[in-house]
Amino acid sequence: MNNIKAQKLLNKIQRDLMRNGIITNTLVNDLKELRTLVVEEGQPLLAKTIRLTYEHVDAYDSFNIGIPEDDPVEEGEEAPVQEEATGQESLDYLLSLMADPSNRVNELELREYVKAFNEYAEEN
Repeated sequence: MNNIKAQKLLNKIQRDLMRNGIITNTLVNDLKELRTLVVEEGQPLLAKTIRLTYEHVDAYDSFNIGIPEDDPVEEGEEAPVQEEATGQESLDYLLSLMADPSNRVNELELREYVKAFNEYAEEN
């Protein structure tokens, strides 16, 4: 993420999450604003991940996606999901991945989150 305004907004979202937990209205609005900035930057994977994140939080009033395992994930492999993390911890981890989407590992994990959002939506 190269846009300074987007970086500051992402930092604000992470601070708010750590201080107050998941507050649906604020989080959704901030993520929508962040997505607009990311679209202007031309980062489609990040824009999609942010959209799926705020749609998920808005629909379920929580974050129900687990953190992918720490084991390295090669392209074409499926990352196993950890069940122990809370929604807040997983969301914080996802936000940290968004800070550097050009990192290859981060990109793969962002793709795993996208896949998990789609699977969760199909099941629920």
